[in-house]
Amino acid sequence: MPSINQELIERRDAARVGGGQARVDKHHAKGKLTARERVEILLDEDSFKESDMFVEHRCNDFGMQDQKIPGDGVITGWGTINGRLVFVFSQDFTVFGGSLSEAHAEKICKIMDQAMKVGAPVIGLNDSGGARIQEGVASLGGYAEVFQRNVLASGVVPQISMVMGPCAGGAVYSPAMTDFIFMVRDTSYMFVTGPEVVKTVTHEEVTHEELGGADTHATVSGVCDIAFENELHALRKVREFYDFLPLNNKEKPPHRPCYDPTDRRETSLNTLVPDNPNQPYDIHELIVKVVDDNHFFEIQPDYAKNIIVGMARMDGKTVGIVANQPLVLAGCLDIKSSIKAARFVRFCDAFNIPIVTFVDVPGFLPGTAQEYGGIIKHGAKLLFAYAQCTVPKITVITRKAYGGAYDVMASKHLRGDVNLAWPKAEIAVMGPKGAVEIIFRKDIGDAEKIELRTEEYRDKFANPYVAASRGYIDDVISPDNTRNHICRSLDMLANKSLENPWRKHDNLPL
Repeated sequence: MPSINQELIERRDAARVGGGQARVDKHHAKGKLTARERVEILLDEDSFKESDMFVEHRCNDFGMQDQKIPGDGVITGWGTINGRLVFVFSQDFTVFGGSLSEAHAEKICKIMDQAMKVGAPVIGLNDSGGARIQEGVASLGGYAEVFQRNVLASGVVPQISMVMGPCAGGAVYSPAMTDFIFMVRDTSYMFVTGPEVVKTVTHEEVTHEELGGADTHATVSGVCDIAFENELHALRKVREFYDFLPLNNKEKPPHRPCYDPTDRRETSLNTLVPDNPNQPYDIHELIVKVVDDNHFFEIQPDYAKNIIVGMARMDGKTVGIVANQPLVLAGCLDIKSSIKAARFVRFCDAFNIPIVTFVDVPGFLPGTAQEYGGIIKHGAKLLFAYAQCTVPKITVITRKAYGGAYDVMASKHLRGDVNLAWPKAEIAVMGPKGAVEIIFRKDIGDAEKIELRTEEYRDKFANPYVAASRGYIDDVISPDNTRNHICRSLDMLANKSLENPWRKHDNLPL
């Protein structure tokens, strides 16, 4: 073999070794995959084309001139997931702890720029000790360059962050600006300041896991969208999730062959909603029974459980699902659920994904904690998101739609395209008893009269027909035929065209 090729092979082999076998073994001992192993699992077999394999840092301070490793702690390039293009960077913790140098940042920025040019998503596999201290401000500048590209790519190409190890300090802000963040239990964590700094400043004693572990961010902060049990499971599920997404904001989501009949009836849905209006039921049952092949990919399943969001397909087409969950807080909207749903709705709108909304909401959660926490402004985020949204919007009211929450949940007044209701739907300013006690407050002492008034109010508003008579509901449908109505409506709306007035940008109530 010619020597010139031999040198190339040797240089490639040296780059693939990363920080050396000893560090790789130590990495494996923690239950973690290497940066290259992660890329191989995430992408289609033999599809990865690496770029900048031979890049090295340019730091000559603190003895760094004698510590140069090809690739400089991050693997970058592109490949395919189920045949569809994707750009990837994977930080290598075996090389300088995955710390970000100026050259490291340049590699990431380079593939992000390419992704924007060709219109393809970016997936970042984060496993880094943070900024490379030896490079000082050059490393901080590198982070800022990455942040700038996150902002420019937002709403243009999907961005997914997989936090596979530590992610601390300034490093957390790049994932925070991406569309989705996935973490791995026991091996990944995110925080702005670590436990040691927290103890020094606030005197709180907290572990890494308690402060910024996957479960903490999946259940308490809402920073993480899903916490997976291990890295292999996480990478496989991201492959599955990727299939729902378009490559960029100019494309429609991928269409998959569907063998699930669109006119399939689910008779069990006729008895899903209990006769007792105060009795809860699981809205998951409705979702999985109407979507293709009962396949629903839920996002943030462990956070703000009073609202459910996620991806599914209807007749092979990707749709975003938003649904109130009567099992939790009776389906009331609160601060956390409003933010969760608003962000999801805005993502769907940015990437041409139709939104199907299932409504059973008795209102916004009352109380001083909510008011002091800013429910007025946070609730307005969801209203703003739905009102601004121009993709097809289909709404099904299954039971309660009370007060301002009725308006917020993709009502006809917020340019809902097809608004449907089940026969037991109640659309009113508030529940019958509360309404009567306000309207007829002089009769509160007379229990019998109040009961009669309550029944009168219930007969008047505890059905969808008053709203239907005004055109606020397009049709009252049989629950068992919900799938057929949604699929046909999506077909009708396939070529919907709606534009908002020109502006530099909106001023979302943050």
